[in-house]
Amino acid sequence: MTQTRISGSFRDPSGFVFRHDGALYRQVNQVYRPHYDAAVESGFFRAAMDEGLLVPHVEVPLAQVPHDDGASVMLRPDELPFVSYPYEWCVSQLQDAALLTLALQRRALEHGLWLKDASAYNVQFVGCNPVFIDTLSFERYPEGRPWVAYRQFCMHFLAPLALACHAHVGLAGLLRVNVDGIPLDLASRVLPWASRVRPALLVHLRLHAQAIARHAQTKEGAAVAQPRPVSRAALLGLVDHLERTIRRMQWSPAGTEWADYYDHTNYSAEAAASKQALLAGLIDELQPRSVWDLGANTGVFSRLASSRGIPTVAFDVDPAAVERNYRQGRKERDARLLPLVMDLTNPSPDLGWDGGERLSLAARGPVDVVMALALVHHLAIGNNVPLAWIARFLRRLGRHVVLEFVPKSDGQVGRLLASRDDIFPDYDAAGLERAFAAEFELRRRLPIEGSERLLYLFSARN
Repeated sequence: MTQTRISGSFRDPSGFVFRHDGALYRQVNQVYRPHYDAAVESGFFRAAMDEGLLVPHVEVPLAQVPHDDGASVMLRPDELPFVSYPYEWCVSQLQDAALLTLALQRRALEHGLWLKDASAYNVQFVGCNPVFIDTLSFERYPEGRPWVAYRQFCMHFLAPLALACHAHVGLAGLLRVNVDGIPLDLASRVLPWASRVRPALLVHLRLHAQAIARHAQTKEGAAVAQPRPVSRAALLGLVDHLERTIRRMQWSPAGTEWADYYDHTNYSAEAAASKQALLAGLIDELQPRSVWDLGANTGVFSRLASSRGIPTVAFDVDPAAVERNYRQGRKERDARLLPLVMDLTNPSPDLGWDGGERLSLAARGPVDVVMALALVHHLAIGNNVPLAWIARFLRRLGRHVVLEFVPKSDGQVGRLLASRDDIFPDYDAAGLERAFAAEFELRRRLPIEGSERLLYLFSARN
């Protein structure tokens, strides 16, 4: 019997996650057993799972699953439809993940426990619902100790949220190059002066960064001052203050080109209805178990899949469009639709230790169906990506591709060509079909009524 360890689960000596015979397991090591027993006996695990805050798990006999000598307990957690990363989240997703982490710290303290770490990677989204996935992040509360994960929480949540809301929304993407969290001194320097002196950010970012710097400058061999005791009430007060700070951060997803795309598109009512009907028919025909919608905008067409109970990830480059998509999904309690920020010309790469701790977009596929609706002209004409290269990229991501082709005669392509020479002689329906022929079999070519656009169904060649 063999284990296949999950690449992002190796740093914690308390245990790790692995696959065996297609199922997901979490090994709990003997060193963590006292904390595990405390979480079980206090009722914390059951309460957190019942509230939907912690990913559900069940215990299974050790003898049934391969395990190391240090194993003490074996868990089988519920599996997630898709693993996303904080640098792919919109502002409200990062905010909701932060609030979930603080809610769990509060509930843990009420059960005689606390969070030993506050990594944003411990949170995942099932549709538009955040859930904490690291069962082994909870330890018995050491009375009088300051919160050991306070700095990590500020680096993973508070710093990127402050940058996104008070400087520029794109700065939250610094999490991609700072996978252990945005340094507090960096965030403090980048923030506009007016926001730096806000009392909460002054304390949790600027003064916090200065304290870290003073500690780092302590000479080797010099005595290190012991932290003053912190009461449980003070820890709860810190949670309250951080929660208020997070909740007060606001960002308005308005004024970008793509957030208002459907208000300005040249679709007629007939064309929009035809596209919806054709797409719904293809989804019903294929009956996929998973869908990725590339260039999903606010998720209008993504919902044709998620509304049928299909786990659907809706990617878009515009954080405002993703924000609007997520807010709608959260309002509707959509557990099947996951909106994410993704630049397809520079998608998430393999990152972290040995280039494999956080997986690339392609490594998290392939899925059953990739939807590329009104996308190809942005890649081919807006970004000079050859059609054959687009075909290879899509082949890596999915087994079937539902693609909307927008011809040069369409006003959306005309906008792209208005300020540049037309150097794309192969950009037409015939050229698209030739380029895709090496990777895919053409199964459907469907005209969208009321427009000159075509809807294609391609299936990957074996």
